[in-house]
Amino acid sequence: MKKDIILCGVGGQGILSIATIIGEAATRAGLNLKQAEVHGMSQRGGNVQSHLRLSDKTIYSDLIAQGSADMIISMEPMESLRYLPYLSKEGRVVTGSKPFVNIPDYPDTDTLMAELGALSAVDMMDIDAVARDAGNPRGANMVLLGMAARYFSILSPQELQDAIRTVFARKGESVVEANLKAFRAGLEGLDS
Repeated sequence: MKKDIILCGVGGQGILSIATIIGEAATRAGLNLKQAEVHGMSQRGGNVQSHLRLSDKTIYSDLIAQGSADMIISMEPMESLRYLPYLSKEGRVVTGSKPFVNIPDYPDTDTLMAELGALSAVDMMDIDAVARDAGNPRGANMVLLGMAARYFSILSPQELQDAIRTVFARKGESVVEANLKAFRAGLEGLDS
């Protein structure tokens, strides 16, 4: 069993926190893990992406070949489209629906949504609104992870929640609980 995932977003949105949580859960589950990150100009709102490969067998490369990713998990729609060449024909896109307009020539929102709507397996949600409704305005990345958890055949939602507890433990119980609440909101598919 294996899962090849592209995580993507814009600097500061929490993509690397998602990668850390998935990595923690995979390690606890005894899975093999390879990860490659590109931070780019992340501190200036640039692209951040991570190739994350999980398997119960040996993994020889940390990079995902084009056409073979099982899932693209994206904080916003344009970034998910950027990595479509990596998605397998049976792959799924899980993305936030609200554009993060950080460049002057950001594509037209209707065009983005039409392109995503033409794909066969896409889940979109206003993760920022759901995070706010869950009482954690900074937890959009945890909402997104919760959405994606439905499709993690290699890791259970409980394993991911246990990893959230571990990763955020040093920040205190209130931070742990806020992130778990956001995760569960995404897992349950709450949309505003």
